[in-house]
Amino acid sequence: MPITQSLIDTLAREAGFTAAGIAAIPAPDGAESREERRRFEDWIASGAAGEMDYLKRRNESGELIRSSVRAAFPWARSVIVCVANYNVDEPRSVDPAPEGAGWIARYAWSGVQSEAGSMRPADYHKVLLKRLDVLNASLQEALGLYESRCYVDTGPLVERVYARYAGLGWTGKNTCLLNQQLGSWLFLGVILTSLELPAAELPPLAADRCGSCTRCIDACPTQALTPYQMDATRCISYLTIEKRGEIPSDLREGIGRQVFGCDICQDVCPWNSGASWNTGASWNKGAGNRRAPIAADPELAPRPQLVNPALDWLASFDEQAFGTWFFGSPVKRTRFAGFRRNLAIAMGNSRLARFRPTLESWSRSADPVLAESAAWALERLEGGVPEATSSNPP
Repeated sequence: MPITQSLIDTLAREAGFTAAGIAAIPAPDGAESREERRRFEDWIASGAAGEMDYLKRRNESGELIRSSVRAAFPWARSVIVCVANYNVDEPRSVDPAPEGAGWIARYAWSGVQSEAGSMRPADYHKVLLKRLDVLNASLQEALGLYESRCYVDTGPLVERVYARYAGLGWTGKNTCLLNQQLGSWLFLGVILTSLELPAAELPPLAADRCGSCTRCIDACPTQALTPYQMDATRCISYLTIEKRGEIPSDLREGIGRQVFGCDICQDVCPWNSGASWNTGASWNKGAGNRRAPIAADPELAPRPQLVNPALDWLASFDEQAFGTWFFGSPVKRTRFAGFRRNLAIAMGNSRLARFRPTLESWSRSADPVLAESAAWALERLEGGVPEATSSNPP
C-alpha cells in the first residue's frame, strides 16, 4: 500500500488526533531548506531565543540542530504532523475576569478523571506521544517497517514549519500555526520517517490569510511581536516559564495577571473567534474542508479551578501543594520558585491591597528573587488605587 495523505489522516483520527498530514523534508541544497536555515540562524544570532539554550545546540559540523531536520537525522525523508485541538468554550484571558484572578495559559489547564472521580493533571506531551506511537504502529502494519522517531515539542525541528508544509495551515503574524477552520489552539506532534513521499501526494500550501490584520501585534503588552517574528526575551510565555531569576523590571507591568504562559496574541486573533470549540468544526482535508462535530477530548479537558484562578488561592500553595496540583502538568516547568515570583508580579499589577500581607511575607524570603519581586509588587500597591475601586488589568 502506498503512503497517501488520506491514509495518514484516517489513521491519525483513529489514534485520537483532530487532523494530520505528511510533508516531504526539503533537500539540503534546496532553496526552501536554505531559507529555513537562514531564518533560524538569524533568529538565534539576534539573541531572541534568550536563555533557551536547547534551541542553540549545534552538531559536529557546527549546524544548528533545529535549523534542519537532516542536520540531526540524515535518513529522514518525510514528517508526519498530527494536530490535537485543545480549544474549549471557556473565557479568554482578555475577557472580564473576577477581581484578583490570575491567568494560566489554556494549554496547561488539561486534566483527566482519576479513579476517585476527581481530575488529575494531564501533560499533553505524554498524551500526544502515546497517540503518535499508536499511529506509528498502525502505519508500519499498513506500509511495512521504516525508520522513525516520534516527538512532541522535544524533537530537533520546528513543528509549525512542517505543519505548514503538510498543508495544515499557515504561520500567522504571531508565529503560531493558523488553520482556517480550527484557529490556532492546536497541539502538534510529529513522526520523522524514512518514507519517501510521492510527488503526487505533496499537499498544496495553505494561503496566508492574516492579510492586513495586526491585532496580535497591537495587543502584545510587552511588544514581543513584529510581523511573523517573535522576540522570546520579551514574550510573557518565555518570561513566566523559561526565564530564571529576576524578570526585567521594564517588562513586569506588561505581564499583567499572567502567572504561567500567555494567550493574548491568540485570544485576539479573528481566526480563533471564528473557530469552533469542543462541539464545533473538525477539519477534513479530504472532504472539501466540510464541518463536522467533534467531541471534547477526554484526556485534554480543562480543570475548572485553573480557569481564572484566584491569586490568593495559588499563593496559599506550599511546595507540596504545588506538586499535588501540577506534577504531571506543563505548569511544573516553571518550578515552585518561579511560580511564586510570577504570582508576586501579578499581585503587584492587580493593585489590590488585600495582597499586602502575602507580599510583605515574601519580601522577607530567603529566596532573593522572590524577595525582590515582592518588594517591587509592594511598591505597586503603594501607588495603587483603593481596593474597592481598583480594576483588574488583563
